[in-house]
Amino acid sequence: MKIGILGTGMVGSALGNKLVSLGHEVKMGSRTANNEKAVAWVKGAGAKASQGTFADAAGFGELILNATSGHGSLEALKAAGANLKGKIVIDISNPLDFSKGMPPTLFAGNTDSLGELAQAALPEAKIVKTLNTVTASIMVEPGKIGGGDHTLFVCGNDAAAKATVGEFLKTQFGWKNILDLGDITQSRGTESFLPLWLRMWGALKTPEFNIKIVR
Repeated sequence: MKIGILGTGMVGSALGNKLVSLGHEVKMGSRTANNEKAVAWVKGAGAKASQGTFADAAGFGELILNATSGHGSLEALKAAGANLKGKIVIDISNPLDFSKGMPPTLFAGNTDSLGELAQAALPEAKIVKTLNTVTASIMVEPGKIGGGDHTLFVCGNDAAAKATVGEFLKTQFGWKNILDLGDITQSRGTESFLPLWLRMWGALKTPEFNIKIVR
């Protein structure tokens, strides 16, 4: 499969490395076609990796992963623009504001969310919010903790897109327990989980953890 990744940070690199290792062709997108981090990633990832602009990555991918920072997320999606029309976009971004240091605050969450803002900005794309409640290493290898027996959340307006993403997460990354919360407004909940997640990271002294829904 051809996959476009928007974002050159830790999350984008972790996703890209995993997907290339599975045999997918991956193009990493950023503001500029010759972004230094993207170029370095391509050099290390091998022949199935490439880089370009946000629009290049969106045009290349059959499936798109938005791994940009919260503040840059909407700008990146708008730059990708028409190349996202009709495509599934897995949105991993979180509305974290680090301007006042740690812990960060949220610039969305009570009456909206980045997931909703992304869907509103790209009405012809199929935004599916997921993976934003775990650290990058657990996104691509959930079996690292608890034998993979923990919960990942998904939400979005398009049921078929969510089903496709769920199957992708299971077959490519090994996720076992995926809980569909409903439409894209449920992004408010998963994004608002981040302040608690960050405090658990501080208490546990590691980001490699997750929660499990039991009933």
